[in-house]
Amino acid sequence: MGRSMRLDPYAHAPKLPEGDSIDPRLVLGSGERPVELEIGPGRGWFLIERLEAFAEVFILGLEIRRKWAQIVDERVKSRGLGGRGRVFAEDARAAVARFPEACVSAIYVHFPDPWWKKRHQKRLVVSGDYGSALARVLVPGGELFVQTDVEERAQEYAQLLDATAELEPFAESPWIEDHPYVARSPRERRAMADGLPIYRLRYRRRGGAGPLVPVASSPNPSTVPDPG
Repeated sequence: MGRSMRLDPYAHAPKLPEGDSIDPRLVLGSGERPVELEIGPGRGWFLIERLEAFAEVFILGLEIRRKWAQIVDERVKSRGLGGRGRVFAEDARAAVARFPEACVSAIYVHFPDPWWKKRHQKRLVVSGDYGSALARVLVPGGELFVQTDVEERAQEYAQLLDATAELEPFAESPWIEDHPYVARSPRERRAMADGLPIYRLRYRRRGGAGPLVPVASSPNPSTVPDPG
């Protein structure tokens, strides 16, 4: 069978419901409780570890690659976590624009924007006015966490988010040495194992007190091995 005749095994990767508006709380069945959002979960281990660590967490992942959206969504369900976590094959910029205001308690963006060539700039996740777009869906006091191992990109993110009127540093400075969310993304674990610096930024939406999401009571021990 020729390549053009082969069926796409990921043609039916999960998608969000159609329509101009979609409430992630309804998708996950969290009631009025705001949900957490991971943009670009990749292989999904941060999302899964977070669900396993905190029974009260509801988290939705938006993954632009259909293959990994389908694999991770099935992986979440196979671990009995599908009632609180889902992953959908969606472009985060378009999907978040459909969310209502103040429906998300935390947004996690791990090592985004791998594209360096000028023609790929339109694909960047954290760029332009997207700080305001993300802040819009956060509840007051809700958190935005971004981390990268590229210093230049980290400085760009900080400049953009510092200029976002709806956001403020979670503490005195947005720069943090480590994060309290317990879970780790595979790339984060690799960077730590290789001794690479990781630049982490933690903000929150103005107008509320935090933290609104469950976090570790002590520094993140990172004891869970990378499942691959």
